[in-house]
Parts: sequence; C-alpha cells; structure tokens
Amino acid sequence: MHQPNWLLTTWLQENNELVNKWKERQQEGGSLSRDQNRTTCSSEFHKLLRKIQGVPPLADHTRLELSVVYNTCLFSTAQSQFREAELLLTHALQRALQMTGDDPVTSDLPAFWRTVLKLVRNKALNSCVLHLLCLQWVIWLATCQLKTIQEFEEELSSLVQTLCTGHGDDKWSEGKKEKSTDVPRLVTDPRRLVELLQICTFIAQGAESLSEGQSSEALSGLQKASSLSAPRTLVAYVHFLSGSCLAHMSCPQMALQCYRKALETDSCCVCALYQSMLIYRQLGNTQAELQALRLLHSTLMLPSATVPALAGTQLLSPSLLLCSQSLSSLLSVPSAFSVLHSLALTCVLHERVSEGVEYYLDLLAALHSVDQHGVSAEGPPLPRLPELYLEGGAALLMARRSADCMALCNEVINTTLDLLPERLVLEDPEETSKAETRGVSAEGEDKMAMLLWAGAAYLLQGHCHTHLKDWKQAVTHYTRCINLLVKVRFKKKGFQPQIPSADMVDKQGTDLCILQRLKGLSLAGRGISFTQTDRLREALRDLLLSLQAFPECVGAGLWCGEVLWRLGRRQEAAACWEKTWSFATQSSVEGLPLYLWETQTGPLLDSTELRCRIQTLGPT
Repeated sequence: MHQPNWLLTTWLQENNELVNKWKERQQEGGSLSRDQNRTTCSSEFHKLLRKIQGVPPLADHTRLELSVVYNTCLFSTAQSQFREAELLLTHALQRALQMTGDDPVTSDLPAFWRTVLKLVRNKALNSCVLHLLCLQWVIWLATCQLKTIQEFEEELSSLVQTLCTGHGDDKWSEGKKEKSTDVPRLVTDPRRLVELLQICTFIAQGAESLSEGQSSEALSGLQKASSLSAPRTLVAYVHFLSGSCLAHMSCPQMALQCYRKALETDSCCVCALYQSMLIYRQLGNTQAELQALRLLHSTLMLPSATVPALAGTQLLSPSLLLCSQSLSSLLSVPSAFSVLHSLALTCVLHERVSEGVEYYLDLLAALHSVDQHGVSAEGPPLPRLPELYLEGGAALLMARRSADCMALCNEVINTTLDLLPERLVLEDPEETSKAETRGVSAEGEDKMAMLLWAGAAYLLQGHCHTHLKDWKQAVTHYTRCINLLVKVRFKKKGFQPQIPSADMVDKQGTDLCILQRLKGLSLAGRGISFTQTDRLREALRDLLLSLQAFPECVGAGLWCGEVLWRLGRRQEAAACWEKTWSFATQSSVEGLPLYLWETQTGPLLDSTELRCRIQTLGPT
C-alpha cells in the first residue's frame, strides 16, 4: 500500500473513532463530566489535525482534512476559543485551495469567504467548505458580530437553502452513508447546526433592533423566525421578543397574547411572565398583576429556575450563540426575593394589608434562611435589610399588629443604635463627588443610613403606642426619634454646617428629604399625643415645628388648627385648616417607603365637622 493511502485510511479511522467516542460518552453522561469529555476530545482532535497538516497538502487528503477541521473547530468554539477556531478555518481553506491552484489572500474575513465560495462553487470541495462556513457563522454570532452577519446575509441564505434541501451533500457529509467506513464522520450534523444558527440569528438581531428602538423592524424578522423548527425554549424566546416589540409599539393586549404564547410553548419562560406582570401594572389590572407576581415567585423558587434555560446537552448550546448584552437585558428577571418584596408592597398599596404582611414576614424569614433561590438573578436590587424590617413594621402597624411592629423595630434599633455618632454632617449631594453623595465618606454614608433607620424605627414605635393610646410612651418614642434627627447638620459649599430646613429639600427621596419628613412626622406625632393629655402649649409648639420641617404634613396641619381652636384662636384655626386642605390633595408618597407614610392609626379629626365649625364663625 502506498504511504498516502495508508495515511488517509489511518487518519479517517482515527477521526471516526473519536466521533464515536464523543457520542458514546455523551450518551453515558456519567463516566466523565461534560466539560472533561469536551476537553479530552478537543485535545485529541487537535492532535489528529496536527498530524494531517504536518505533511504537504495532498489532493486525496483535502476532504478528510476539512472534515477534521470542522470537528476540531466545533470543540474550539464550544470552549469559546473563537480566535483559534477562526485561524484554523482560514489556514485549512488556504491549504485546500492551494491544491486547486488558487490562493486567496485578504485581511478582510468576509471578502476572503466570498472569494473562497466563488472558487469552490462548482468543485467537489463545495460541501466541505459550506460546513466550515457554518462554523464561521457560529463565531460571528457568538462574538456578537451581527453587522457582519447582515452584510453576509445573501451567502448565509444560500448556505441554509443548500444544506436544508440536501443539494450540498455528497458522500463526504454525514448523511445516509455516515456508517460507511470510508466517510469521515462529523460530530454535529451541519444541517441541524444551520437550523440552530438561523433561529438564534433572528433572535439576536431582533433583540438588537429592539434595544435600538426599531420595534417594527425587529418584529418583521421575528415573524419569519416563528415558522422555523427549533427547540421550544428558542420558539418561546421568539414569541417573547415579539411581545416586547408590541409593548414598545403601545399594543399591550397584543403583547400579552405573545407573552401567553411564550408561556404555553415553554412554561419556564419567566421573562414573559415578568413582562406580563409589568403590563398588567401599567393597565391598572391589580388582580392580574398580583396573580402574575405569585406565579412568577413560585416559578422562580423551583430548582429548575436556577438552571440556565439554554444550557442544552449538545456540543454547541444556544446559550453560546445568544450572549449579546441587548438580549440578556431583555431576558432578565428580578430574583425570587425581589418578586416577593414586590408582591408584599403591591398588596399593601392596594389595601390588601393582611396579605401583604404575610408576604413581608415570608420575605424576612427567607432572607434569614440558607435558601438562595434566585439571588444571582438580575433586576432591581432589594432594599437593605433594615429597610425591609421597617417596611414590614409599617405594614404590621397598618394591620393593627402593634406588638409585632414594635418587635421588628427593636431589631433595627438594636443593630444600629450603638454605631451612631454624636454629630453627623450631611453635605449637599450636588456639590460632592459621586463617592461622597450622602456624606463625607463611605463610612459617613452608612452612618447616615443607620441614623435614618433608627429614627424611623422609633417613629413607628411611637405610632404603635399612639394606636394603643399609651400617650406617655408615644411621647417618649417620638422624642427619641427627634433626638436622633437633631444630630444631623446640613452643609452647603462655602457655608458652615447648619440645622436643615424644609426649603433646603429640592428632591424627593434624598437623605435630606427623608430626614425632614421623619422630623415632621415625629414632631406631629408628639404634638398630637400632647393634645390627648391637654398639654396644648407643648402640642402647639411641636405641631408648628412639624409644619416647618414638613409643610405638607396633613396630620400636623389639622391638629394645629384643633389646638388653636381650643386655645380660642379660632380665625387662625380656620386659616390653618383651609391651608391644610389645599395641599392635602397634592401630597404624594410616590417613591417613598411605607414607613415614611402618614399613618391613620392615631386619633383622627373629621374634616366635615371642622368645616361646620368654620361656618359657625361667619364671614371674616
């Protein structure tokens, strides 16, 4: 036997044995882990390729070499070694074309491929080259080179048509004769690979167009993808992205239909469930929003929810091909903890307080347990633990569970009180660096947060005692809150630190805003408590100070008028009530946590009765 033929037979046999070994290990799935199996097979294919390319290119070896290159590059791309795979492809093609007397040289990869395809169009090597083009497509898609794919659209469409109709097959491709001993076996059927590439490309391009605001263009491409044969997870993604396009086009009902199709196709498509919930929220359908939140939370708590949906068992999984930032952002969902928090808060906001309380308690218990379902998920971050305690405490207070509320507040106080400084300077956030937005340092940030948490805890405890009509204890706890808050000074650039005031607050939700609101609510609570023990002078002082700190405080305004009325200053009382009613409808709690809301647990004044009093005064 001549040496070239002997080498061809030996290498062919070695290639087929490696492919068989890979497929057997995949089926066994136990002797070696998937990663170990992949690494071992990759190394062996690389060794075989080095042997083949270690001799000058021979015409009889070319098809075998390109088949081994296909198998070798599959393993390289599966391990994200894209640059190495690309070099293997171009080197092998150049060797193959040298045999035909052609030697395309260009640094532009798409131009190189166009030249290669033109040169082999009517030659026996055509099918092998098309198989390698599949791998180039894999590399472009996995490295998010969507513009290159778009520029190469005509050639890739021709590739799909050729492979899927079988016109590109010959005795060297993996087809009906794959068991023949003289045919090099392939690790992955190129036809199956190109089907996967087709739908993944539509998904990636749709996500990119959608992120760029081109919803109609994205929807058009996704509609083409919906008719393709593909794994159900990918079909679900097509329906999901179609729904996202329609949502951006202000077609919420049509978007919901697409999200429903996505869930019917793949019940674990949690991103569709999450986006459905957001649409229900936007439409004001609270019942449907809560139902979607409950279902989303229970789905995220399933063990399967922590496994990547696109992991797959094939060598090239869809997750490798769908790694763009645009798509990841669209597919992201909050953690199970965030969903449970949203569920609790939504219930409280829509007067399902008892239900909301139970969700808050479940959330706090879950955060203290070892269960970490969904912690790695993306989405809006949870509030910090003391804030969740305070929110839970506020919900318990609304549910008239004062003892439980005080217990949660004690947890916050016990973990923060000993760490608080005697004085704290809060700097103007617009005049400090980003690293120092809330204080003079990161440590100052934490100190300020802890002071506000402790103050809020005392405030809620004061509200609890007010609800229990224990006025002495109410005054004590409101006073503790006030004593903490007066430790803070506000500093504008070029000025000495000074006591904060309402006119310094220019933005809702800032530390200064929270500080003033806490100060106003605690002074109002103490002033109202004083009225219940007929200490009207102290009550009037506190209520007026409350309105200075937080002018929109409805309770302070109404009770200030009540005290003035009792003191015989009835015209002033009437003016105070009228002013309070004028801004009561404008007051907003949007963006504020529950524990900063004005509670309705203390003694209330009837506005109808107050208006009757004003009428008795006659014209002024």
